[in-house]
Amino acid sequence: MQFDPDNKIVKLCAQGMDLEGEGKNEEASNIFLQAWEQASNHKEKFTAAHYVARHQKSIADKLAWDEIALNLALKIKDDSVKGAYSSLYLNIAKGYEDLQEFEKATKHYETALVYVNFLHDDGYGKMIKGGVEHGLERIKTHLKK
Repeated sequence: MQFDPDNKIVKLCAQGMDLEGEGKNEEASNIFLQAWEQASNHKEKFTAAHYVARHQKSIADKLAWDEIALNLALKIKDDSVKGAYSSLYLNIAKGYEDLQEFEKATKHYETALVYVNFLHDDGYGKMIKGGVEHGLERIKTHLKK
């Protein structure tokens, strides 16, 4: 998925990521919320929501923001966004797994797996695919107990 480096929301999210890298998580969180508040379309809102989710204090709040990000991504009329679906479904599945809602987690991990073909065959793509596969394995192991 292509992002316009001159877009104000992309710039804010990049600034927030820089702050994360410096360990300034509170400041990063504020920047991501600012991006959310200033976002004016589904793509900008999806981008901001994805980063807002990362800074939630509870699993339930993170899951809610991950679901917002996914629902916004699904509204974007651009096939290139499908490359983000696996990551979004993975995040949601992990939230449900952490909440021990294994049926919902399994459903989302399986949906994430459907979209791995849209990922590039690079480190990021392999990380997401591995995360999905490991999540499914963890749930299978847990349910066998």
